[in-house]
Amino acid sequence: MSESRVTYEDVVAARESLADVALRTPLLHSHVLSGIVGGPVHLKCEHLQRSGSFKIRGAYVRIAGLTESERRRGVVAASAGNHAQGVALASGLVGTSSTVYMPQGAPLPKVAATRSYGAEVIFAGDTVDVALERAGEHAERTGAVFIHPFDHPDVIAGQGTIGLEIVEQLPEVGTIVMSLGGGGLAAGVALAAKSLRPGVRIVGVQAERAAAYPASLAAGHPVEVRPASTMADGIAVGRPGELPFELIHYLVDNVVTVTESQISQALVLCLERAKQVVEPAGVAGVAAILAHPRVFEPPVVAVLSGGNVDPLLLAKVLRHGLAAAGRYLTMRVPLSDRPGALATLLARLAELGANVLDVVHERLGMHPGEVEVQLQLETRGPAHSAEVLGSLRTDGYKIVCT
Repeated sequence: MSESRVTYEDVVAARESLADVALRTPLLHSHVLSGIVGGPVHLKCEHLQRSGSFKIRGAYVRIAGLTESERRRGVVAASAGNHAQGVALASGLVGTSSTVYMPQGAPLPKVAATRSYGAEVIFAGDTVDVALERAGEHAERTGAVFIHPFDHPDVIAGQGTIGLEIVEQLPEVGTIVMSLGGGGLAAGVALAAKSLRPGVRIVGVQAERAAAYPASLAAGHPVEVRPASTMADGIAVGRPGELPFELIHYLVDNVVTVTESQISQALVLCLERAKQVVEPAGVAGVAAILAHPRVFEPPVVAVLSGGNVDPLLLAKVLRHGLAAAGRYLTMRVPLSDRPGALATLLARLAELGANVLDVVHERLGMHPGEVEVQLQLETRGPAHSAEVLGSLRTDGYKIVCT
């Protein structure tokens, strides 16, 4: 892989550079995922890394390697949040100034954290790709050094140190699965892990609504797509990086996509069963395991790549995940407009063990003598939801699920 311009020796050197900067994050065994896969599954907890994601690794290696002249000019970057924080923190540690371009609507906690590390934040466009363009223009205009989030040898080498740790922590690892955006993480981990353990399988996971790699791999070169809105904003990249693509093309065994529902269910599982708060982009690997459990040869390591999640988004995603898991049930029920009709329905739901979270009583637009009740229920899962619906329909209620 000499043409890649990134070598295993580069990754080893990166680890030496990071010795007093990056944490050696823990590898936690997951009983629930192990049961689903039929073999050991572990979680590599990069969401517990400094700045809340793996990004400090690559950002620090890149910035620490700048000359004194380059450091005096400062650095500029573009990111939806995690790379921004990594660059801002690394710049402060190295002693240079930083400017970060972020998409409009970037999560507020990520913006606040980036500023707290000392970076100037400038909003530009609605996507990371637009922010990247603006950051490049800033570099040309001011002479600041552009710190690309994934398309640079130093960044890939820094992210690759995760691969070294995984193989050292679990020498018998059979599959490593992780989120895939521009490709720096997957490229670095694949290079490092396969250098130490050639037989390990590497799987990259993209959000279905922002998946540039399947088309690019089919074409044999990076292809640009327009990402749709996704809760996994950290991996919503429209075009793979040239250098990561080269490594991923040769070293990554499979690239799969996951839906929004699968991502939200994975986030709920990590929170509820593993007691880990992870952002949507960070749980893509877990989402893939849940969606395709028999595809992954154990022992499996899923990289939890980031934990910087807006609490408001977390609340929305949790509701989405619970609904996708069949634990929320929303329905509309027409009722006779007479005293006791609603009380009778609510009493029946109580008998069936469904917890009523919300009730909306609507008269407008209904036939005279009739009202519509919109209900949001909490159930114990898909089987319980089906039981509740079946029993109500047997009782004569006309139900429309929404």
